[in-house]
Amino acid sequence: MPGQYPLRNGVAASALQLPPGAWSTVLDCLCAHFPAISRERWLSRIERARVLDASGVPIDAHTPYRVGIRIHYYREVASEAPIPFAETVLHADAHLVVADKPHFLPVTPAGIHVEETLLARLIRRLGNPELAPLHRIDRGTAGLVLFSADRDSRSHYQALFRTRRIEKRYEALAPALPQLTFPLTRSSRIEAGEPFFRMRDVAGVPNAETRIEVIACEGDIWRYALYPVSGRKHQLRVHMAALGAAIVNDDFYPRLADARAPGSADDYSRPLKLLAQAVDFIDPLSGAARRFESRLSL
Repeated sequence: MPGQYPLRNGVAASALQLPPGAWSTVLDCLCAHFPAISRERWLSRIERARVLDASGVPIDAHTPYRVGIRIHYYREVASEAPIPFAETVLHADAHLVVADKPHFLPVTPAGIHVEETLLARLIRRLGNPELAPLHRIDRGTAGLVLFSADRDSRSHYQALFRTRRIEKRYEALAPALPQLTFPLTRSSRIEAGEPFFRMRDVAGVPNAETRIEVIACEGDIWRYALYPVSGRKHQLRVHMAALGAAIVNDDFYPRLADARAPGSADDYSRPLKLLAQAVDFIDPLSGAARRFESRLSL
């Protein structure tokens, strides 16, 4: 039932279906299932009504464990560091919100980022708990992100991405490639690599395609326009690195920079030079042509 699990500072409750085990209480199960979170922290969440049962009722430290029951809990990060860059809302109506995301800000909660995310900020700012991202861009990438503002019309906008009826244009700064002829299309198979947060080009049937154009070609660093036909994780970064022109300040590709991993400190002086610059589509509700452009620049 909607409203059972209220948002807390713009963050929705996460869910867990309790796995088989020999625990006596839900608390025991949670401690075993999330070993990185101490028993004291779980007790603190429980005491503050941050762990709920399937009916939305707060549990206590003695709530008995039963396999398969559904628990909802609010993720927390101790002393979550603020990200010192602001988003801009470019458009907001009853069905669609378009925001300009700054570098370093995640779209949704992940890892050490819970409240400092674009989604949580927009929910707090617009007062709309129905907001849901229609797509993702990397935390390091700046630019346009589209959100559904209404549950009833959400599927119509999701279909734009699923059926590739939306054109996305990115801009990137990367080393010069005078030996290649542009425009060109890079098509390859991208799969999960090592470590887990990196992707890689592998042999096989292509599942990722990017059209690449040159906007400006003076000096050692060129400005490129990138048009992803597909939407694989890190696709643009992998494709540019594979061509021999890793995007400026990319710490993941073509090789992982020293000390770069999820949770490591950001160097705000070195943003990834990749921008989600524009989107074009036919609105599925009104039938009107729509175009949104980022106000940011590289």
